[in-house]
Amino acid sequence: MTAASTHAPVEDRDRAAGIRRRLLGWYDSYRRDLPWRRTRDPYLIWVAEVMLVQTQVDTVIPYYERFVARFPNVESLAAAGLDAVLKAWEGLGYYARARHLHAAAQLVVERHGGQLPTDSAELQALPGIGPYMTAAIQSIAFGYPALALDGNVRRALSRLYDLPDPKPAELRARGETLVQERPGDVNQALMDLGSGLCTPRAPRCADCPLDALCLARMRGTVAERPGRRPARKRPHYDIAVGVVWRGDEILIAKRRPEGLLGGLWEFPGGKAEPGETMEAAVVREVAEELDVEVEPGEKIASVDHAYSHFEITMHAFHCRYRAGTPKPLGCQEYAWVKPTELDRYAFPAANRAVLSRLTRI
Repeated sequence: MTAASTHAPVEDRDRAAGIRRRLLGWYDSYRRDLPWRRTRDPYLIWVAEVMLVQTQVDTVIPYYERFVARFPNVESLAAAGLDAVLKAWEGLGYYARARHLHAAAQLVVERHGGQLPTDSAELQALPGIGPYMTAAIQSIAFGYPALALDGNVRRALSRLYDLPDPKPAELRARGETLVQERPGDVNQALMDLGSGLCTPRAPRCADCPLDALCLARMRGTVAERPGRRPARKRPHYDIAVGVVWRGDEILIAKRRPEGLLGGLWEFPGGKAEPGETMEAAVVREVAEELDVEVEPGEKIASVDHAYSHFEITMHAFHCRYRAGTPKPLGCQEYAWVKPTELDRYAFPAANRAVLSRLTRI
């Protein structure tokens, strides 16, 4: 038992027991049938939790099934090359997750004999595993009474206890009284509740198993809980890239492993400067990235894409290679490839959209 449950007043423990009983009864009847819920294998649960970060369940399912078919255990993932891992992840986004998962798998094999550790400190010492994921893995895979506090759970608890601007410590103190029995199921039930019924807008309170116990529902403050932070305006950038042809081959560049989209391949290019034409930006950026001279030609497409903190419009041009021996000045490496070989490489989504529109391929 945690300190929260040991020292909680009797009425709080009784209320928590009632909430847990209703929540688990609902979950046992209406739980979503998800592939990672059909296993107790810590590795498979871990992979699912990594994929689910900032990604909807329905999007994750096919990626998860393909990924674990390709890498069924931590040893196979650790032994794979990063390029293969990124290719299996391609299209799911937030590629740092894949890089961290791969690096962590190698550490699990090297330091822990292929067994995912159960200790909080040892879990959080692995790349990409923070407090939320630690609690999710501990509770679902190992049955530890840890509260997995994500956005859905935060919203559900804020309304259940009518907390206008709850701090994580306050939510954990409340939530940890709920996870003293069947902690993995309680966490997943709260996640399902938050994503399916206790939604940010138009919550389905009449269908909620906790309707009669929800303080925000009783007080008419559901729409106000939790308090919303003002949305930040995301900056927009114009990106110019070149599909650089040398005969029947195309020049592609691999991004450096650190930073956004690290380890992925792309068409060379970059951010246009104020007042610069996209054609001029292509010439300059390809020269800065690879030290080659190109001549831009027909525009292929303009592709809009949003990242978590900014948005881009990618302007792609057919370009003719003119001079220079490529050098990886602004990238990790480069390759000349035939159009039929491009599917072997992992590309970001915006580049993939350009690929789909190449009339010469």
